[in-house]
Amino acid sequence: MATGSLLLTPQSATADRKPPVREGSAQENGQGSAARNSASAALNALAAPVTGLSASTAGYPREQVLTPDPENPADKSIKLGLTPYHAIAPKLNALQELGNRVSVEVAGESAGGHRLYLVTVTAPESSRETRAQDRMRELFENAPQAAAKDPAVKKTYKTPVFFNNNIHGNEWEGTDAALGLIEQLATAKDTKTADLLAHSRLYFNITANPDGRIAGTRANANGFDLNRDFITASQPEARAMRQIGIDKQPAVMVDLHGYVNGTLIEPTTPPHGENYEYDLFLKNTYANALGMEAAVNGLGYTPADDGVEPAQIPFRDQEEGWDDWPPIFTPQYAAFHGTVAAHTVEIPMQVNNAAYDSLPVAELKRRSAINVDVAGAAMRATLNFAQKNRTSLIADQIEVFRRGVTGAAQVPVSAETVPGVPGIGPEDVYTTEFPRAYVIPAGATQRSATAAARLVDHLLANDVRVSRATDGFRLAGRSYAKGSYVVDLRQAKRGMANVMLADGTDISDKVSVMYDISGWSLGRLWGATVTPIRSGSLSAVPLRAVGAATDVGYVSPRGDLRLRLDDPQEIAALNSLLKQGVPVRQAADGSAIVPGSARAKAVALAREYDVAFDATKATGGTPLRLTRVAAAVTPGELFALREMNFDVVPVSTAVLNAGFDWSGADVLFASSGLNHAGLNAAARAALGAFLDTHGLVGRGATGVALNAATGLLAVQPVAGDGDANGVVRVVNSGALTTGAPDHSFVYAPLWFTDLGPGVRVEQSYAAGNPLVSGHWRPLADGTAGPTAAGGRASVVSGPDAVLFGTEPLFRDHPKGEFPQVARALLTLAR
Repeated sequence: MATGSLLLTPQSATADRKPPVREGSAQENGQGSAARNSASAALNALAAPVTGLSASTAGYPREQVLTPDPENPADKSIKLGLTPYHAIAPKLNALQELGNRVSVEVAGESAGGHRLYLVTVTAPESSRETRAQDRMRELFENAPQAAAKDPAVKKTYKTPVFFNNNIHGNEWEGTDAALGLIEQLATAKDTKTADLLAHSRLYFNITANPDGRIAGTRANANGFDLNRDFITASQPEARAMRQIGIDKQPAVMVDLHGYVNGTLIEPTTPPHGENYEYDLFLKNTYANALGMEAAVNGLGYTPADDGVEPAQIPFRDQEEGWDDWPPIFTPQYAAFHGTVAAHTVEIPMQVNNAAYDSLPVAELKRRSAINVDVAGAAMRATLNFAQKNRTSLIADQIEVFRRGVTGAAQVPVSAETVPGVPGIGPEDVYTTEFPRAYVIPAGATQRSATAAARLVDHLLANDVRVSRATDGFRLAGRSYAKGSYVVDLRQAKRGMANVMLADGTDISDKVSVMYDISGWSLGRLWGATVTPIRSGSLSAVPLRAVGAATDVGYVSPRGDLRLRLDDPQEIAALNSLLKQGVPVRQAADGSAIVPGSARAKAVALAREYDVAFDATKATGGTPLRLTRVAAAVTPGELFALREMNFDVVPVSTAVLNAGFDWSGADVLFASSGLNHAGLNAAARAALGAFLDTHGLVGRGATGVALNAATGLLAVQPVAGDGDANGVVRVVNSGALTTGAPDHSFVYAPLWFTDLGPGVRVEQSYAAGNPLVSGHWRPLADGTAGPTAAGGRASVVSGPDAVLFGTEPLFRDHPKGEFPQVARALLTLAR
């Protein structure tokens, strides 16, 4: 957010991939203190740039001596004969001493507090030469037509190639292959290597997930799968990778994973993301895949002798099930920053999970050595591809940006438009109609100024260009207030803007199964009003480019104060007041009434959370209390609860069976990791006693099963397809959903029928087919589809329980839905 003094009056508008896997419970993911981020820290981090990368004007090499980490004999990589995290810093120090080709920068810090190392390997550059590289890179975005004709670009621009390693912490070997390759490049004397480094910059994210590398877990210390977080960027590691993509703008990237035997090398099966320039992407990604396949198979490993199957390319070898539809995966996200050859590579030999615990150490080391070899072969083949195709790769990246800036149409893939790629059919054609612009309005038509500011800052953090109106204007037959934001889709990264703001598409009829989520619209789920402008000119709109959203937080200078509770940042501010002992009441409209005596505290919170405290003359209301939540939830839900400043203690079946002290809890939130049938007699009795006097908020199958076992709410849950997910239209009808968006997110949706006495419908799925974007098919017998859910209750409540059939906190993503859960917790806290 833009910084500045906080006024006591409103600011003027003129102020400047395995099969789909659900999250496990937070308890099961071993979350600890790393997940206890304050709401303000999480909020500030969402849009915070990563320092130390683009800010430097120094040339190369950029050398530094890294302080070693304490030796950790428990590091899980040691058993595999691989490099433990604590050995990486010394290794990088040694690599820098081998010559003048290797630079090391700290790209950020993990959730668990470990440094993220970005290594650059290139021929030495003076600071002047580095500035010239930066200017050419910026020219690609700002003036791509000029860049395409610039002889200096063709002659001297260094192709950026990016290797991302170990994003899943228990898929280790990419890190070791990268360290080996860096050493080879640092010491090689041949002319081919010299030419490569003279015309390329090679970037290595040594371990994208050091927390998981050390612990032997897929997730980071907060329990997040980082390869699902790019569209949300809730985690520091994802934000660091985002910044690398923006600052370095790789033309080629490889994301090293494991374990699929034979080695899986993208491009993918359908459906393909509709916002890509997919003809350019497929052309280059398939060509590099062939080279990597040849290199991997050329290592000589065989099924009979080594247990290694031949490599596979999903686009060529599979029909569906390994898609590139959502922008949550590293290569797919990278495409929106101009990467024209981007791959997940799954190395072959499993050494994690059950294999790690059951196989002999010698066998684990044998497998890991093969994996390092395979990863290295894929990397070296990629360097050969980048070196051979340098000119066309740069031209294609420029073309991606040219199409965005000029508003050119996408080019559908076909045998004619992408020659050399076999098997292209109608099932591979995915394009979209880009709107002319999006307006994020100011004034009365904006449901949440706080949400609008958050969304604008998120767009800017993803390198989407945003402008703000310096006066009122009309566009496409509608009037918009001064201070409204406009996202012009005539920009280099139009795909990034549209993939975030558009509704998305219902692709249920396209394929039978999806790898992961299929809908994610920030325009519908993040709480702000967003209006697409389908056509027209922006020339008459008075716009000024912005680098940050204008602060909207303010406090009325007189009287008691009213704080709306329609946004997670407003909930966080409320919980902060309650923690400070401020007596807050809840008005009949659901807002919070804060005494004028707490004005100084309100000023601080308005600044911290960018929320508004209006004047109110309301009296009465229900006292609100500081709420401690016992939570059997997913890591994403736990993170969201703490982002809203709730005091949360994770629980699970095991925790309750060990003897949990319920006296400090005010309400139970159950969505994962709590099985009533698995509780011992004492734990079951203690839970029953708690629920006799306290409330339950339940979500999904776990929540409704616990409700059925305890008999709190008389409803009949009906399950939709367990793989169904996406953005749905909803109708809000209760106090808990007052002010909520008219869209929600579902994954394995539920709805409720046969409502008993006293059961209230808080929200329903819209009539007919409520799915707006995503993938939701009926089962073979015709049941469990979206039309069966149409018109049915999606959120229900009673005196002692609230049940959600939607996913309002999913992976910390649908920000606009968070307050529904918060209100439920506050209402049932006792």
